[in-house]
Amino acid sequence: MANSVSSKKRIRQNETHRARNKWRKVSMRTAIKDFDDKILHGSSDEATQALRLASKLLDKTAQQGAIHKNTAARKKSRMSARLKAKSTK
Repeated sequence: MANSVSSKKRIRQNETHRARNKWRKVSMRTAIKDFDDKILHGSSDEATQALRLASKLLDKTAQQGAIHKNTAARKKSRMSARLKAKSTK
């Protein structure tokens, strides 16, 4: 257990940041799953809207430091490739 005041404060801050980052990642993953559902069962217009929302959340999550920016770029690239493949069918 921490003894100094500053280490106790750091523990409190870590808990807050961990909870906040977990919430950000969960909302991001939910948006990606929604996009996946639209790709499989929805129209390409619905999938485009879902891609916009997911891309926005990915960028925001990366900007806030919960995920790496290259991870966000990779996920966006793969999602847009899936949308393009669906649109050409």
